[in-house]
Amino acid sequence: MKTLAVTSRSFSKNQVLRNEAIKLYPDVKFNDEGVSLSGESLINFLAGYEKAIVALETIDKSILSKLPDLAVIGKYGVGLDMIDLRAMHEYGVRLGWTGGVNKRSVSELVVSFAIYLLHRVAFANSEVKKGEWYQVKGRQLTGRTFGIVGCGHIGKDLVKLLAPYDCTVLVNDILDYSDFYKENNVTRVSLDTLIRRSDVVSLHLPLNSSTKNIINEDYIKRLKKDSVFINIARGGLIDEGALEQALLAGNIGGAALDVFAVEPPIDSNIAHLENVIVTPHIGGSTEEAVYAMGMAALNGLDNSYDALTFLND
Repeated sequence: MKTLAVTSRSFSKNQVLRNEAIKLYPDVKFNDEGVSLSGESLINFLAGYEKAIVALETIDKSILSKLPDLAVIGKYGVGLDMIDLRAMHEYGVRLGWTGGVNKRSVSELVVSFAIYLLHRVAFANSEVKKGEWYQVKGRQLTGRTFGIVGCGHIGKDLVKLLAPYDCTVLVNDILDYSDFYKENNVTRVSLDTLIRRSDVVSLHLPLNSSTKNIINEDYIKRLKKDSVFINIARGGLIDEGALEQALLAGNIGGAALDVFAVEPPIDSNIAHLENVIVTPHIGGSTEEAVYAMGMAALNGLDNSYDALTFLND
C-alpha cells in the first residue's frame, strides 16, 4: 500500500489538493491540526510513511535518521534551504522538486510593493485615517532604476513584468545568464553598483551559508536615500537591525518585507513605520500558486531524483 504524509498546512487546507492526493494514495495523512512541525513532532507525524510532502519544515539528519520507511519527499514550494540534501542522499531518500512554480505570484507582489512604496500609499493612507486630507507627492515606477539581486526563475519573471515600465534593470547573480540579459536589455553589475544606483532593490536569493546577511550594514548604508528595499525571498538575507535603523533615521525611502529571520518576527517595531509594508510570508500564497506548488509536489513523488541533483540549483 502506498502511504503519504502531508506536513504542509496550506496544502492540507486546500480541498482540491486534498482530493488529488486521496485519488493517488489510499493511505494519506494531512496536517489537519495546522501545527508547525519540527523535531520529535515532525518525526512522529512522518513515522511509518513511505512518502511525504513537506513545506517549511526542517529536514536534516536528525529527522531522516529516525524515519527508516521514508523513501521520497515531494517539496511544496520552491525553496530548498530547509532541506539537507546531502543527508537525504546519505539516507537514500529521493526528492521531487520543481523550481519557479510560484514565480508569477511572487513577481506580481514585488511590482505591487514597488509601486505602493514609491507612491507613498502607506503614508497617505495613514494621514487620511488621522483625518488629514492633502496631496502626498510620490514617484512613478516608470523610468526608475530597478535592481534585482538573484536572477533565477523569479528574477527573470520580474524582468518581464517590468518591461512596460521602461525601467533600467540591473541584476546581480553568481551565474551569468548572458543570453537572457541581452534579450531583455538587462545589465549585469556588481552588488555594490546595484545597491548604489538602484531606486528599487529587490532580493530573490536562496538562503544558505553564502547568502546569509548578504545585505549587511555596509550595503544598507550605501542605499540611495530615497530608495525602497524589498525582501520577498527569505528572512536572513539582510541585517534586519541595520535596516530598521536606516528606516528610523530616514536614510532610505521605505521597505517591504514579506519574510523575516524569525517568523513571526519577535520585534515588530519596524511594522509600525509609515514607510514600511510587512506581510506574513504571502509571496507564494495566491490560489493559483498554491495549486501549482501542490501539484508539483504530488508529481514529484513519482518523478524524484537523488537529492544531490539539486545541490547547486
